[in-house]
Amino acid sequence: MTEPAVVPPTEKHIESGPVVDPQPAAEPPTEEVVPEVEPVKAEPVKVADKAEVLSTPTKSDEPLPTYSGLSWPDLEQDHPLVKFVEALPAILKSADYDEVYGITLKARGDATKADFHTLLILQKFLRANKNELEPAKEQLSKTLVWRKEFQPEKAATATYKKDKFNGLGFITITDGKEAERPQIVTWNVYGAVKDYEKTFVPVEEFLQWRIGLMELGVSKLKLAEATEPIPNYGEGDDPYQGIQVHDYKSVSFLRMDPRAKAASKQTIQMLGDYYPETLSRKFFVNVPLVMQWMFAAMKLFVSAETTKKFTVLSDGVYVKGELGDAVPKEYGGRAGPLEEVGEGMKLE
Repeated sequence: MTEPAVVPPTEKHIESGPVVDPQPAAEPPTEEVVPEVEPVKAEPVKVADKAEVLSTPTKSDEPLPTYSGLSWPDLEQDHPLVKFVEALPAILKSADYDEVYGITLKARGDATKADFHTLLILQKFLRANKNELEPAKEQLSKTLVWRKEFQPEKAATATYKKDKFNGLGFITITDGKEAERPQIVTWNVYGAVKDYEKTFVPVEEFLQWRIGLMELGVSKLKLAEATEPIPNYGEGDDPYQGIQVHDYKSVSFLRMDPRAKAASKQTIQMLGDYYPETLSRKFFVNVPLVMQWMFAAMKLFVSAETTKKFTVLSDGVYVKGELGDAVPKEYGGRAGPLEEVGEGMKLE
């Protein structure tokens, strides 16, 4: 969704326990030999089943929130997601905030009673950190603190100045080429920038607009209505992700405006830190052939998991071949112009 175009993408751009001391060895038996006892295998944690209502009152005599009625696959007791659920109450208390992507995280502290949509969010943070619990906890904590301060949901509904941001970003919802669910596509039109000073200064206004566009796109994923669990890391795709198209038409790759560069750097940092697992694919279109070497070279320095998410196209009309013919007509599709069929931020 919209980093200023003049900065080449980085891996973050594409997205973005305590050590236990060993116990001393036991002394060998001297007289009586105790027979070995076969260890008991830990039972999987069964997440609350459908239509379950939690009625046990808390110490304050207030009932716990009603469970959503959806189920999650059973998890082993040592699964990182189970441990994440157990750590969540302390994380929310420390951040003094409990909302991510429009979902209110419920601090049950018990995976057998976990809220389905809370699990969705935690799973995104785990996947973004390759199932490593401590980095996932840290990223969630920082995200909660940031969302409390920045208020991105308000940024998504705010009204912005037309002479600063007109035509820069849009969102479309289309039937995909082979997708089972609608495609949420954010279009970033860098050639629409007419005045770098007006668009990127002060940078705080640009960031409000840019994060607002990101949050608007995430809201179209309708996570609160999700019914399908997100697979564990390495076991399948996350079905709740969007697509970004970055259009470089009429943009010079040779002259990098310092104001756009500064705004881009901060945008990339925010999106990488606070929006994990929200992007499935990214397209860089209308990229001159002479500059495509830059993207090819970048593949040598980032993971295969990252590079498979992005595609470089020399002409916008080739987007149709990737996303189907429901895309706007300037991208080879049968739909109307992007400015007519796309949803942008409120402008005045």
